[in-house]
Amino acid sequence: MLKFTVIKKLIFLTIVCFVLFPAGASADGLGEKRSFYIDSSYDLKGRDHIAAVLLKISPKAYFYADEDWWSLAPQNEIYAALGSLSDQFNNAIYPVLTSAFGSEWNPGIDKDSRITILIHPMIDGSGGYFRSNDEYYKVQVPGSNEREMVYLNSANLRDINAKSFLAHEFIHLITFNQKNKTYGIEEETWLNEMRAEYAPTILGYDDFIEGSYLQRRMQAFSGEPFNSLTEWADNEFDYGVVNLFGQYLVGNCGAQILIDSLHSQKIGIESLDYELAKIGKTFDQVFIDWTIASFINDCSAGKNYCYSNNNLKNFHIYPRINFLPLSGQSALSVTETTKDWAGNWFKIIGGKKNIKVSFVSNSGVEFKIPYILQKSDGSYAVKFLNLDKSWRGEFSVSDFGVTSNALIIIPSTKNKIAGFNSKEPSYSFTFTISAFAATPPETSISFSFLKNLLLGMRDQDVIHLKMILAQEGCVSGLANTNYFGPLTLAGVKCFQNKYKSQISQAAGYIISGTGFVGPGTRSRLNMMLPG
Repeated sequence: MLKFTVIKKLIFLTIVCFVLFPAGASADGLGEKRSFYIDSSYDLKGRDHIAAVLLKISPKAYFYADEDWWSLAPQNEIYAALGSLSDQFNNAIYPVLTSAFGSEWNPGIDKDSRITILIHPMIDGSGGYFRSNDEYYKVQVPGSNEREMVYLNSANLRDINAKSFLAHEFIHLITFNQKNKTYGIEEETWLNEMRAEYAPTILGYDDFIEGSYLQRRMQAFSGEPFNSLTEWADNEFDYGVVNLFGQYLVGNCGAQILIDSLHSQKIGIESLDYELAKIGKTFDQVFIDWTIASFINDCSAGKNYCYSNNNLKNFHIYPRINFLPLSGQSALSVTETTKDWAGNWFKIIGGKKNIKVSFVSNSGVEFKIPYILQKSDGSYAVKFLNLDKSWRGEFSVSDFGVTSNALIIIPSTKNKIAGFNSKEPSYSFTFTISAFAATPPETSISFSFLKNLLLGMRDQDVIHLKMILAQEGCVSGLANTNYFGPLTLAGVKCFQNKYKSQISQAAGYIISGTGFVGPGTRSRLNMMLPG
């Protein structure tokens, strides 16, 4: 399957070239041939410059094409596609987007009111790109074409979404003028892309969903919904998450949020927070509501828990599913990692019992934990788990599996709010669910580890052991039983190595990670019980 991602470069290329490529201060003529610098990372043949021929001139744009590609292309079909794309740019893309977001640099560095659109073969997955290099003189940035310019993949020229790719890239050209040139600041990549991703929707190009740009982004987001909103690695999943969040943000807070934040001297989350404050909201609040809406997507559950775009009315995230046994006592422990501003959805089903859910941030960073009870009558109850100063917390659900069919836990963290890059740090968290068939056994407050535990035994104490091991980040994915198996053994060894000095002191001799829960290990475990 092809990945239709739209790629841009906002950093300056430091390639030194000793050949001067003319990029006109005078108007271009139809059929004229010129040389252009291109981005070798995205060119299908890895070239850094090409010869191109001017195929079409419209009131707002020059359309150039790679000469090698053009000589072998079905030229009548290409001319027809360019005619359609040109009409869209002149009559819709340019007037609508400049009216909303402001103008590109015009007449610009080349003193020409037309922008240049260069079409050349690109690697699979590329829709196009924008180079800020071209907005500088060659003496400032070697490799500049000294034009207001965007690049489109020739493979998509006859695609129904060609106009959407062009709209996306044109937003980057506008952004450079409105942000970089006006204020001397560079927008956070994820927000720059989010504005560009919303451009096709503003233009009505996503109104018919089948085969649309939006549908492709929905598919990308559904394929990897746990992707960070703010980390940017230039892959299809990055575009999926920023598009869907942008759809929610505009639908619930208005398009003016994107417009006013562009014209702000602030960038990224700070710029959105500033604008959201005007309507009594925060970015953090909107993000949490979006994670809830992406699962529920039902306005009857609350006006903030749905997408307003009619094409997204049937969209739902499919969470990771965990099963509880239908009978007996059990403990389910899940340890995962996440990144800042990433949604995580876990659905708990099965069982007919009371349950207690415990959560801990293993990395010591703040988490927000909304959770949803999916009722037997089809309704939803949205609640929030409050964590203590050590980022731990717990809640209980009575008659789970009877009055409620499912529990959905949606943890997320926001340790960082600016300066995002392509490789952000990960943070670990654990949630543990203990289930009891009738009334729960002794609570952790009155419970103590009084007997030794070892590999192969079955005992109710093992359930409590697993809960502590999970909270300490020493286990993940344990079976829902009271069995002390190999995974539990490995978790105990981890725990013993983590608290080696304390356990050795309690035992009276040096302890190595054996996995046997003896007096010294039990002493340390008992110290970690609440109460």
